[in-house]
Amino acid sequence: MNAEVRAIKTPAEQALNAAYTAARTMLPGKGAIADLREAAFQRFDAAGLPHRRIEEWKYTDLRALMREAKPLAEPAKAKGKVPALPGLAAGRIAIVNGRYEQAWGDFRAGPGVELSDVFAADQRNYRLGEVPGSDDIAFSLNTAFMMGGVVLRVTKDAKVAAPVEIAHVFAGEAAAAMYPRSVVIVEPDARLTFIESFNGPAGVDYQVNSALELVIGDGAHVDHVMIGNDGDAALRISTLGLTVGARATYNGFIYTAGGAVIRNQVFARFEGEGTQASIGGATLLKGRQHVDNTLVISHAAGGCTSRERFRTVLEDESHGIFQGKIIVEPHAQKTDAKMASHALLLSDEAEADNKPELEIFADDVQCGHGATAGAIDRALKFYLMSRGIPEKEAEALLIQAFVGEAIEGIAHVSIREALLGAAAQWLSARG
Repeated sequence: MNAEVRAIKTPAEQALNAAYTAARTMLPGKGAIADLREAAFQRFDAAGLPHRRIEEWKYTDLRALMREAKPLAEPAKAKGKVPALPGLAAGRIAIVNGRYEQAWGDFRAGPGVELSDVFAADQRNYRLGEVPGSDDIAFSLNTAFMMGGVVLRVTKDAKVAAPVEIAHVFAGEAAAAMYPRSVVIVEPDARLTFIESFNGPAGVDYQVNSALELVIGDGAHVDHVMIGNDGDAALRISTLGLTVGARATYNGFIYTAGGAVIRNQVFARFEGEGTQASIGGATLLKGRQHVDNTLVISHAAGGCTSRERFRTVLEDESHGIFQGKIIVEPHAQKTDAKMASHALLLSDEAEADNKPELEIFADDVQCGHGATAGAIDRALKFYLMSRGIPEKEAEALLIQAFVGEAIEGIAHVSIREALLGAAAQWLSARG
């Protein structure tokens, strides 16, 4: 006799099941999109929330961290203002409570740039959901509930001079959940600098599950910066599915300072030869914040170069995670891929976990990884104090230098200066 074994669903999983059942006919998008939703929810329903027995989620046990699932956020009731870092100039596209709100933003599409609602866009030239990472459970959950977003297309040979910001804002007073989905397509030999930002009120334990599909054509150049300034009680999972063509350049940067539980995950695939990619990050944590940066980079073509450089500052009882996985497929000869993660611990109770991985199926490659974790260098601190600098200021200077080295890699001046200012503000708030 064989007994059927069923996993016990957590209250959060039960709530998600009930929410999907109630909302499935009211969520936007019909036909193929509705079928995509249904297939994605079935994947989630079979697997449940990710937990520590799944290797990729061993440090971020969502079953334990997500005690309840919030109801779906309602549309914003009134026009508001999108928060912005001082000195950060960009044309802003507003995604409020998970939906595209044109009136909240100030972006105006110019020559070579097309903008449309994600559910109103012509999908003949792309298919929603066909990006690396689409089989991830968090991505599947986003697909099932995706509420709105935009498709931003930069046409062939177009050069967008000013940065474009896709600003995600939670504007509700009571805790709720939002599931934005956006697509950015940069056609061959085009150039774009764009920002993703996440903002929300303090003291509200809202939830965000966002997904961005980024497709970069041959010879294109993309600078992409993610800025996480979520409210101090927020739980957010952000997934980037990235496909890069031949001889293209992708520079990504992830800055995280807010939120209670954050997971930034990147799934990238280099499909053309000669691509150059750099993904960096700076994370500033205090209290009991939990931030997980997980990257899976697949080299599917030869002659590509990738670099991953992340720096994390941890105070109090915070927990920082870096997981980097580089896959070199059999025909990807002449691959040059390296990653490094460095953590600065300001407290004996803080925890930093680094897990680099290499899967190499080609023989003519250069791949490597490195990771460090430690306290502030006492000798350097003593040197500064011996020059009359107070202890707290000496610490702040060393921390700022540690983080600043990562931020300095951002090419765009106003974005770089805005993030350096945000890091300085975080340091000044240490007391």
